[in-house]
Amino acid sequence: MTIKRITKLAVIAALYVILTVINPFSYEMVQFRISEVLLLLCFYRRDYSYALIIGCFIANIFSPLGIVDALFGTLATALTVIFISKSKNIVIAALYPVLFNGVIIGLELYYFLEMPLWEAMVWVAFGEFVVVTTVGVIIFKILEKNDGFLDFIEANQNLPQG
Repeated sequence: MTIKRITKLAVIAALYVILTVINPFSYEMVQFRISEVLLLLCFYRRDYSYALIIGCFIANIFSPLGIVDALFGTLATALTVIFISKSKNIVIAALYPVLFNGVIIGLELYYFLEMPLWEAMVWVAFGEFVVVTTVGVIIFKILEKNDGFLDFIEANQNLPQG
């Protein structure tokens, strides 16, 4: 891996942390993490997974649950990016954060903050659906039409045909 590639990954990790920490809707039951849109980078190149897992871990240290959220939230992100990176359809890929975060973070909120289980799962999944599956897919479908963007992110998988 080159210094240029490591630098890009570090910037993505830092961007994830910043976008999460400054957003008042990043933690608790109702979550609309704008930073989660970055997960879709793994659809175009697998090694973004490293940056997003590290970024998630760091960002979750700042949550009300601290290290508990850092561990469970990072587990949800790790599973998510693994499945996204193996997907061949971006819409299907965008459903993995809905599934993994809805279940894992919902369970975390239930066990550690005593929030209602199904309500927590539904709200977390809903936030992921709005941010990643709706907004994120639209953004990336527009961006993937730009060869300069694909070159910049050094996309090497799932490139648009044409």
